Amino acid sequence: MSVRLTELSHGGGCGCKIAPAVLHEILGKAPLAQAFPDLMVGIESGDDAAVYRLNDEQAIIATTDFFMPIVDDAFDFGRIAATNALSDVYAMGGKPILALAIVGMPINSLPVETIRQILAGGASVCQQAGIPVAGGHSIDAPEPIYGLVALGVVHPAQVKRNNQARAGDVLILAKGLGVGILSAALKKSALNAEGYTEMLTSTTQLNTPGSWLSEMDSVHAMTDVTGFGLLGHLLGFCRGAKLTAELDFSKLPLLPIAEQLAQQGMVTGASTRNWQSYGHEVQLAPHLAEWQHNMLTDPQTSGGLLIACDADAATGVVQRLHQEGFGRAAIIGKLRTGVAQVVVG
Repeated sequence: MSVRLTELSHGGGCGCKIAPAVLHEILGKAPLAQAFPDLMVGIESGDDAAVYRLNDEQAIIATTDFFMPIVDDAFDFGRIAATNALSDVYAMGGKPILALAIVGMPINSLPVETIRQILAGGASVCQQAGIPVAGGHSIDAPEPIYGLVALGVVHPAQVKRNNQARAGDVLILAKGLGVGILSAALKKSALNAEGYTEMLTSTTQLNTPGSWLSEMDSVHAMTDVTGFGLLGHLLGFCRGAKLTAELDFSKLPLLPIAEQLAQQGMVTGASTRNWQSYGHEVQLAPHLAEWQHNMLTDPQTSGGLLIACDADAATGVVQRLHQEGFGRAAIIGKLRTGVAQVVVG
């Protein structure tokens, strides 16, 4: 039986995320965990993972991430989902130590071998990261869902949050944008082999530099760009530190096939929902075309690290990222004093 995984779900990858405005409404009145002094990072700043201090030398990072298929190949789906889940540990500056699998599958619709391949793909990424998949939980679900609970460790003094950026910081993006556009094209059978390779290469590249970036005092804030798009996650920097971000669109690293498709009008529904959620906090230059607008809000799956660091350290950070295989890493803008917003020129 041949089954297209993407036909079994209403959305795929991080494009499945609840829209930022709706999520804010849901969580807006959730009580903050103020009674736990060793909880270093909770839900208060919408950061990538929770961080709990164990002692003066160790803190544990805990996160979970799962979604519906972004590709039809079962093994590739597992790889992408696992890479995306581990990214949150790296984005906090940590090193992963353990994973648990989250599995929801339509047992009557998917062959057992397909499900095995999804799990095998995820396990292969965890092996690459040097950690075990030590257990998990599974249910019979109407749509295929796969992801991980990921645990990591970090020195308490080296945690990189999304609300500690400083005026004068330079912004660096480590991966190209456009994964959402590529996934939309795939679902419409409009993505060629070159485009698929482009998407797979980006979404299965582990964000391991987060571990050494945490050791740099010149790096002040870090997150990964996922379902809310570049603008949405950058606004986390701006709101948390009460700063204005200035982006130069011409400096943004774009995945080449995704850029071509965007210019042809390919866009995701999640991109539109993202803009409706936070567009009032963004100023776009009049010369920017609609496709450029869509690229800024495009939901990324397993996207790149977004880094705020001292200006004099930025070139060195980019050079090391290039050396470690992040060839599209680039300086994309800066932060300055001002209201919490993003200005794109």
